[in-house]
Amino acid sequence: MKLTVKDVDYVAKLARLALSDDEKAKYTEQLDKILEYMDELNRVDTSNVEPVFQAVEMKNVFREDEAAVSGLADDIIANAPDREDRFFKVKKVIE
Repeated sequence: MKLTVKDVDYVAKLARLALSDDEKAKYTEQLDKILEYMDELNRVDTSNVEPVFQAVEMKNVFREDEAAVSGLADDIIANAPDREDRFFKVKKVIE
């Protein structure tokens, strides 16, 4: 696919970019090379290639979920501004 300056001008207008004539010529050449490479990739036979979702194989790295006593309850309650036994004491919200 051969890209023209008119094509680049149209895309620049859609993107609301003000390009000089030098920039239009430069981007026309660069985008044309990119599109040529994409055409080359489209010609590659991939019929025997399995689709992949990750470039490298990944596995689940989560640990097992196990219940345990932290022993921090007394330290946490000690920071409460108002408490009753082992509970936070808060003002009544519902009347």
